[in-house]
Amino acid sequence: MLRILKTRLRQGYRTMAYPDGPPPELPARFAGRPVIEADRCPPGCAACAAVCPTGALVPAPGGGAPAIDTGRCLFCRACENACPHGAIRFGREHRLASALRQDLFVRAGSPDHAPARNDLAAGLFGRSLKLRQVSAGGCNACEADSNVLGTLAWDMGRFGLQFVASPRHADGLLVTGPVTENMRLALEKTYAALAEPKIVVAVGACAISGGPFAGHPEQHGGAASVVPVDLFIPGCPPHPLTILDGLLRFMGRIDGPGSSER
Repeated sequence: MLRILKTRLRQGYRTMAYPDGPPPELPARFAGRPVIEADRCPPGCAACAAVCPTGALVPAPGGGAPAIDTGRCLFCRACENACPHGAIRFGREHRLASALRQDLFVRAGSPDHAPARNDLAAGLFGRSLKLRQVSAGGCNACEADSNVLGTLAWDMGRFGLQFVASPRHADGLLVTGPVTENMRLALEKTYAALAEPKIVVAVGACAISGGPFAGHPEQHGGAASVVPVDLFIPGCPPHPLTILDGLLRFMGRIDGPGSSER
């Protein structure tokens, strides 16, 4: 124990400065918010849509560059690699969260990020937000990247963010996974156990749209099919920075105006 304490003292202060300072360096393979260049997309070319494993490419009415539904996207870069014209690329923008499901559709000319602020969350939970985490059939990748926010380097507790053991102690739910049939009732009961007012955060492609399991009869296509969702955080899985950014903007701690709609 003494050796552990000496090592900890030698390490010094380890918590990152973000959001008061620069965000942590992202890995080279990080795939952020997609960028679509319409002038490079010739009519009739569907090379990107043909390789998408989740059908996240949405054709534009009358032809032209498609939109990418980041709520369905796995950020696998298959469309980027398949496009012979370089019309699609995944940038470095980590701000992927949105308060509204329709704002997850990225088109040519879309802003670099969508609003995530929720007026209810900012007004009531802006200084303290307790979440009960529900793994509704997930693979544990989104759960792992959510849980890492409680480590020394991220320390989400400094923002009043905390995962709690019981829905009776929570202000809302953080849901991962596509909501399998075996987890549907458990999610409904957990949501019912929350005191009003309450919020729900869907983390990852599975919790938003069913991800790679969309259409399977034993799952429900994401949390919104069972409970109302107030914040959507895309990714497969989302980077911890994307999750923290989404939660902080949702609470009104950083960034500009947003929406109080469900």
